[in-house]
Amino acid sequence: MAELVYPPVIGVARTMFKALDLRFDIQGSEHIPQRGGAVLVSNHIGYLDFVFCGLAARPAKRLVRFMAKESVFRHKVSGPLMRAMKHIPVDRAAGMDAYKHALKALRSGEIIGVFPEATISQSFTLKNFKSGAARLAQEAGVPVLPMALWGTQRLWTKGHKRDLGRHHIPITMRVGEPIAADPAEHADTVTERVRARVQDLLEAAQRAYPVRPKGPDDTWWIPSHLGGTAPTPAEAAALDRQR
Repeated sequence: MAELVYPPVIGVARTMFKALDLRFDIQGSEHIPQRGGAVLVSNHIGYLDFVFCGLAARPAKRLVRFMAKESVFRHKVSGPLMRAMKHIPVDRAAGMDAYKHALKALRSGEIIGVFPEATISQSFTLKNFKSGAARLAQEAGVPVLPMALWGTQRLWTKGHKRDLGRHHIPITMRVGEPIAADPAEHADTVTERVRARVQDLLEAAQRAYPVRPKGPDDTWWIPSHLGGTAPTPAEAAALDRQR
């Protein structure tokens, strides 16, 4: 079936990125297979992360179908677009429907995008990963594609105002080699291997990031363990519980 909506949306996004003068540093896109199913797994630090993850797959001419919370599909603007781009709604009270939908898509050769932390990390460090991505890969017989983003939190993230001005913000992305998900291996073990690889990619992206805070008032987007003023993981967990 022809893709009538997804490619034009990508075109609009690229135009927006150009208007914002974002500076992209993407490495590892060659690891994304040009055909066949895969589960793309990334850290989650900003509201626009799914757009950037999808952008990293474009050199392989692939469209990523993301699993996203069901409320996004109820929005009068985003809802019709999400459905037309064949993204997958996740109702946390009835998650099996989304799982079956994603499994069918994987078996038909699609790439499914998953943020296994489930919510944005306000500490900008990796939270614990849910095992759903690993279980999908195991059952569908497809690899996991680990990925890490850095800089996207500076545009729009939880607890901070959007900054969509022309501020030349760098966006760094790293995609790792596919990880086999052997059905004989426990899903939790696969999940920990994937998380460790995403952690490595995240640290590589952070090291490669070309700018540093401009001053004491610009350290909010740096994790506490790197000298920034972002909440610690414990503080971020407490914020999540308050919501």
